Amino acid sequence: MQYTHEHREIQNTLKRFIDDEINPHVDEWEAAEIFPAHEVFKKLGNLGLLGLTKPEAYGGSGLDYSYAVAMAETLGHVDCGGIPMAIGVQTDMCTPALARFGSDELRRQFLAPAIAGDMVGCIGVSEPGAGSDVASIRSHARKDGDDYVISGQKMWITNSLQADWMCMLVNTGEGPQHRNKSLVMVPMDSKGIEKARKIRKIGMHASDTGLIYFDEVRVPQRYRIGAEGQGFMYQMMQFQEERLWAAASCLQSLGNCIAWTVEWAQERKLFGATLADQQWVQFKLAEMKTELESLRALTYRACELYVAGQDVTELASMAKLKAGRLNRIIPDGCLQFWGGMGYTLENKVSRMYRDGRLGSIGGGADEVMLGILAKIMGIAKRPPKG
Repeated sequence: MQYTHEHREIQNTLKRFIDDEINPHVDEWEAAEIFPAHEVFKKLGNLGLLGLTKPEAYGGSGLDYSYAVAMAETLGHVDCGGIPMAIGVQTDMCTPALARFGSDELRRQFLAPAIAGDMVGCIGVSEPGAGSDVASIRSHARKDGDDYVISGQKMWITNSLQADWMCMLVNTGEGPQHRNKSLVMVPMDSKGIEKARKIRKIGMHASDTGLIYFDEVRVPQRYRIGAEGQGFMYQMMQFQEERLWAAASCLQSLGNCIAWTVEWAQERKLFGATLADQQWVQFKLAEMKTELESLRALTYRACELYVAGQDVTELASMAKLKAGRLNRIIPDGCLQFWGGMGYTLENKVSRMYRDGRLGSIGGGADEVMLGILAKIMGIAKRPPKG
């Protein structure tokens, strides 16, 4: 995959926006443990950056997924992980199924305002007892006339304390776990929704993460995305884009981490020389850069095949796994070279160390990625079809 002039122009526009509208406020928003999503998203919407791959009929640009990868990579220029993640939820996690399978009514009511930046969305999958094990969610919806009546809870939901709507995975029937779920659009001002708590985290501080309760929440059945009982399949398809986004979004940030550390090592005096004069330091930084470029090649290849219409579950899972690992290894290794300065809160490498740890958990833990790969390779048993 090669970036064209059009890709670069979008990246330059986004980088200028980050320099002017995001990075000057990152420390403030990190301290507040929330950022003004509606304000930031509206400005991004005005620039046409929230719907690059979405249909033009709903305000999108109708571009292929390589443009989403280009945007995700550029978001690594933000001086924290929480704000890029929140933007990625809007563009690549809570909207793909809506754009692909939603009715015209749903796309006009929820997708078009999300692309414009007039509404903030969130994706409701994880629950207290079902994170990586998506099939085990317990939230349920019973039918009452033309409505669904939803009860349950969702946890670890990014953007949920500010969101206008949730794309919610919920059990809408009985039967096999993989065939009894639907994705339903739920307005977050509906009666019966309680935004119970903002969850405090060790990193991703600027991103609001909520525990949400649903008590007999009534929404029309026409708010269901696509066919009833197909929600698990739709969500698995949605995960392909989420996992590619996760891999692409750390390419720039990890590159920054290495570059900052090289600059520091060249200035830091140690035993009559600089830190960068130590062969161990040189070799470790060179190894980190090599690993990062390997991830870039894997991510770009997966994107290229995805744009060509191929199923990239295997490569996307590999890229997500590798990204999660490098989000742990590279900031940790770099932080060691910063010494005591690396252990301070204001250090950008220490922020990456905290923020990056989520990469091996969110969007499917490392172990889930390994399980998917083992099944594709034919060395793990697949569950019986039911």
